[in-house]
Amino acid sequence: MLRNAATKLRRFSTVVETPAVDDTFVNSWKKLIPNLDPPNTPSSYMKPRPPIPSTIPSKLTVNLALPYSSLLSSKETEVKRQQLNVSGLIGFSQVDMVIVPATTGQMGVLPGHVATIAELKPGIMSVHEGTDVSKYFISSGFAVIHSNSYADIVAVEAVPIDRIDPAAVQKGLAEFTQKLGSASTDLEKAEAQIGIDVHSALNAAITA
Repeated sequence: MLRNAATKLRRFSTVVETPAVDDTFVNSWKKLIPNLDPPNTPSSYMKPRPPIPSTIPSKLTVNLALPYSSLLSSKETEVKRQQLNVSGLIGFSQVDMVIVPATTGQMGVLPGHVATIAELKPGIMSVHEGTDVSKYFISSGFAVIHSNSYADIVAVEAVPIDRIDPAAVQKGLAEFTQKLGSASTDLEKAEAQIGIDVHSALNAAITA
């Protein structure tokens, strides 16, 4: 069982995968530089995604990647991580729907969604599973929606809404508003405006 877990979570392991061979790339390389062996690219070590199913699945598999922790993880995944003693950089869970704060507006993603890449802005990400709805605040990032009902969400910061301190949000908003008023350079103005945008979105999230 532990061996199967290690195989499925190989991306957390120090064991190097045997790279896949891209015949088109290798042949092109040999034509141009016949005296050098072709290099291995990052995609050489990536396992292919599951194929596009013939019918739309009932669940959407959501991967949430953060720099420091994992928020969306099935219980099975957490058990395997504890067995393997690996840090949780990526969490995945099968859900009914996820709504992300895209720069173009709130974007709902269901199983069978068309392939899309969306830039994320500060706002609420809602995860729907049955009658349960979990809400997280995301500072920024990207959502990559695949045609096989997988969604990869990469965020700089993500935290459950109920863990946000309203007093700290109000204090931060006031501080960045003051900094914007006293800013003398374009850099200071940009930094202050980013702080205002994030704290305004935080305030909207906790008061929604």
